[in-house]
Amino acid sequence: MRRRTFISAALGSIAGVTLAAIGADDNDPIPALHSGAALAFGTTVNVAVRHPDPDLARRAIGAALAAARRIDGLMSIQQPSSQVFRLNRDGVLHGPDPHLLAVLEHARALSRLTQGAFDITVQPLWRAFQHAFEAGAAMPPGTVRLQAQRLIGWNGVQAGPGRVALARPGMAVTLNGLAQGYATDLALAALRRHGIRHALVDTGEYGMLGRAAGRPWTIGVRDPRHDDALAARMAPDGRCVATSGDYAMAFTPDCRHHHIFDPATADSPAELASVTVLAPTGLEADGLSTAFMVMGARCAHALAAHLPGVDLLTIGKGGERWKSAGFPAA
Repeated sequence: MRRRTFISAALGSIAGVTLAAIGADDNDPIPALHSGAALAFGTTVNVAVRHPDPDLARRAIGAALAAARRIDGLMSIQQPSSQVFRLNRDGVLHGPDPHLLAVLEHARALSRLTQGAFDITVQPLWRAFQHAFEAGAAMPPGTVRLQAQRLIGWNGVQAGPGRVALARPGMAVTLNGLAQGYATDLALAALRRHGIRHALVDTGEYGMLGRAAGRPWTIGVRDPRHDDALAARMAPDGRCVATSGDYAMAFTPDCRHHHIFDPATADSPAELASVTVLAPTGLEADGLSTAFMVMGARCAHALAAHLPGVDLLTIGKGGERWKSAGFPAA
């Protein structure tokens, strides 16, 4: 299962995601639709573009997919060849890739901004819950949770051009709250370099170029309790979109315990069912959606009001919905 917003629009379908017509300006002819997909981040990454030159479109799509797959290869917590896997295994990584350093730097800044609500070192806690789930338990014993909580601390990640190191044995990081958004940014950059003006990138987070056949893109956000229903529609106005939800990987049927953790409680935050964030970049949207889940609606909206280009929709576990003032309507 995965976090997912989905496109609500008019033309075609790619991997179960309804895809809007990606068009040129209102007075231009609409070029042909080209699409491609690849496996990354444990799911299918999709790229669709409209361009009159099929060969150029294919090259652009290939470059965008390659950019996304490269980030998955660097930052996967499961692939033994990834730099994050090696860092978690060895506690130190020599010669880190510049992309990894960029994401770690952003993670540190976001942890500082959110006073630790966002923390990439929650991975030991995730492992504890996953092991309990596989054993048929709702959650790990208190002693196991406490042991995992003692390993959490974003300040314990020491990163520089020569190496990345974890401060204490047993620490581990996860970049699952940033990597897909960052991959979206790099995929969009690859498309721009090829001269693509109208496109959709779906890595699990969304980025768009141009317009949808003479009108703004329209995105539907799924209802966190009904996967075939929409909670909202919006026109992202050129921003990237990310959604975090308790349904994406739940350890209990009621979604009380799930894959997002509050470092302060060593458990999942109890207030929100989902958060959808619009931000200038995929990296920002991805990280903030996770942080805002931990912070809760009141603190999330208060912080977002001070962040340029950031808007959000929060949905409580009882269905309560709060939109920021600038959250775009469809």
